[in-house]
Amino acid sequence: MDDIAILIPFVAILSLFVVFPWLILHYMTKWRGQRGLTQDDERMLEDLWRSARDISRRLEAVEHILDVKSAPGAERSSSHDR
Repeated sequence: MDDIAILIPFVAILSLFVVFPWLILHYMTKWRGQRGLTQDDERMLEDLWRSARDISRRLEAVEHILDVKSAPGAERSSSHDR
């Protein structure tokens, strides 16, 4: 019984000052290592950026077409001047 009474405080002190801090630091290090984007995330981000760029170009083309249709006299006179 005396062996167990001595062992319990030793295990408690060991776990408080060694095991728990090691566990916390271990998982903090793993978390910091995974902060960056994965290759799948980078690929998805690249696809989204490419899609946004294409949509922006299409929107500019539609705006240009609508500008030309809203002022047909200005477009015709500029084409005759050439």
